[in-house]
Amino acid sequence: MNSWLHLNSGKCAAAFNMALDEALLTAMPRLGQPVLRFYGWTEPAATFGYSQKSAEIERATALRPLIRRPTGGGLVPHDADWTYSLVFPAGHEWHALAATDSYRRVHEWLQAAFARLGVTTEVAPCCKKTLPGQCFIGHEKFDLLWHGKKIAGAAQRRTRTGLLIQGSVQPPLPSLVRADWERGMQVAATAFVTGCGTSFEPDAELLGHAVRLAREKFSQPAHNSRR
Repeated sequence: MNSWLHLNSGKCAAAFNMALDEALLTAMPRLGQPVLRFYGWTEPAATFGYSQKSAEIERATALRPLIRRPTGGGLVPHDADWTYSLVFPAGHEWHALAATDSYRRVHEWLQAAFARLGVTTEVAPCCKKTLPGQCFIGHEKFDLLWHGKKIAGAAQRRTRTGLLIQGSVQPPLPSLVRADWERGMQVAATAFVTGCGTSFEPDAELLGHAVRLAREKFSQPAHNSRR
């Protein structure tokens, strides 16, 4: 666990994005290293928390498709955001953290990345919610803020195999370049994850699992409308 893996998936379909994150979590005992993944969306979409009620989400946004995430949290629009995930194996220090501590640390990581771009942000000391259930309306404690407005949130899932964090960033300035932010995340990683990052591509086993999950779970109404 003295290194971590870096994966840039590019733009993918919404169901596959969720499927690959879950497949990475399942594969943690085999991979044995943290993974930092960046990814985009082939079309506007929205994801919502594992425990949220689908009928309420359908009324709250016109974005489609609507995909239930493997993590918790609220409704997140994916029409102009930058998305990433972090996956840690069981036994890693991040896996042992309390949920509030891992949430704070991931946004301190983002804060450090934005600082490298000359953008000053703040990790929220307290919450301010105006519309429960929607991720970017108001903010929660330890969300990332820019001039008092939430620009980043995340959702988590811990299992026996590891920890999955799925994050969304609303770029605070139109002049920012996503590739620069991704590089900032990788450079800032030295303060939050031990070791050096290594480029990584999913092997046939991992990719096959993700494809099956996308087809049989995350693209199915039985999963997305289960509550």
